[in-house]
Amino acid sequence: MTVRGRLKVAALIGFVEVSIWFLVARTAINSSEGGIAVTLAFAAGFATGTFIGGNIANKFINSILSLQVVTSSKNEEIIKAIRDGGFAVSVLDVNSSEFSAEKYLLLIEIKSDMFKKVQKIIYDKDPGAFIMARETKFVQNGFLK
Repeated sequence: MTVRGRLKVAALIGFVEVSIWFLVARTAINSSEGGIAVTLAFAAGFATGTFIGGNIANKFINSILSLQVVTSSKNEEIIKAIRDGGFAVSVLDVNSSEFSAEKYLLLIEIKSDMFKKVQKIIYDKDPGAFIMARETKFVQNGFLK
């Protein structure tokens, strides 16, 4: 949340998280049950909470992704397929090198929940395409589906 600029939400979540942690840690320390079992149970509970919280965040927090796709060769079909799928794409020619022929560099901005759909479109037309995705903090103008 902090990275995405949602500081008030981050502060509230942090307050609740530390409050829960403090209560649980205090209970564990003051427990008559001591030793490794309490330590392992506390660590397992923290790890489980982190795992579940991460999955909830990935499911419900929709971010913006910036995709950079390098095609395996020049192929107009992949560009048409992406646009037909309802996505905007900017296309740059990539000159040939000693490693391969000419290619395209495709720049696509999407909401994160659309990633699997775009990935399928790309790999259906070019299984050798190289895809790199990064989270984008801000987009102005342009097109997002």
